[in-house]
Amino acid sequence: MKGVMLFKSLIDDKIQCLACRRKCLLEKGQVGFCGVRKNVNGRLKLLVYSLPSAVNIDPIEKKPLFHFYPGSLALSIGTSGCNFACKFCQNYDLSQRIEIEGERLSPSALVKIGMKYNVKVFSYTYNEPTIFIEFAYEIGRLARKKGMKNTFVTNGYQTEEAIELMKKFIDAVTVDFKANGDPKFYLKNMGVPKGEEIYQNLKMMKEAGFFIEITDLVIPKLGDDLENCKKLCRWILENLGENVPIHFLRFFPHYLFTDLDPTPIETLEKHAKIAKEEGLKFVYIGNVPGHELENTYCPYCGEVVIKRFGINVLRIDLDGRSCKYCGKDLPIVI
Repeated sequence: MKGVMLFKSLIDDKIQCLACRRKCLLEKGQVGFCGVRKNVNGRLKLLVYSLPSAVNIDPIEKKPLFHFYPGSLALSIGTSGCNFACKFCQNYDLSQRIEIEGERLSPSALVKIGMKYNVKVFSYTYNEPTIFIEFAYEIGRLARKKGMKNTFVTNGYQTEEAIELMKKFIDAVTVDFKANGDPKFYLKNMGVPKGEEIYQNLKMMKEAGFFIEITDLVIPKLGDDLENCKKLCRWILENLGENVPIHFLRFFPHYLFTDLDPTPIETLEKHAKIAKEEGLKFVYIGNVPGHELENTYCPYCGEVVIKRFGINVLRIDLDGRSCKYCGKDLPIVI
């Protein structure tokens, strides 16, 4: 347990947390919606500091980041708790956990693990990293000194203050939309009061210079409306640009949504078709191993420049950032 950076002290030892857009108002002894930020005698404490619940080495493609050091390894770190209450969360055993559990690992210990396994990237993921941002910051600043990069896999529901802190150590973000970013779905099935605020944050992330990729979990029947898909893709094109990758992810039954079927692959392909028609250059389908839209295609000559199967990179045909076939530079960080 450690004091945090993002808060505002109020009268009578009350505190307002400034990590996420909920901005929880906490009296002494109260814990925020996330379950890990607590008012302890008038000071806001992070209960999961140095207590990660999940530490794994993954291909960076698992984040997914397909254009940020493709083929590299990432040390992935998550804790318990979350600021969303998604009824379909695949990591609900972490995100919706009430108990504070984890293995005692300091930021310096985690960086030593990263160095031991020669990872290129630290990724804060599995649950929403904004809720443990001070812990991530301490890891990230040490990792940067050793030449490693830092990424957030995030629901995008930070405060402006949190994004300012992210500027000090984050290099790339994967922003995870659900159900084509429909605010009504967010309220009903995720407990999120103002899902539209994510779009404001994405603009700030672009201004901050973060490398950005987008995912969209397509949920059959409840969150697969093609008009909403078109709105999301058009917004990305107009506000983030044509080169921002978008990944349409297949839903599988989890947690409280076990009565649904997996997303039909045809539904994902319809979403991908819309994204391309709207002008997005790099469109992917995820959670469908072997699908042709796992690969990265050069938008100029159409050749496969990164061949994948699932999250595994089979071949990279690039000269630095340039396509080996036509020589054009591509928006990929190598």
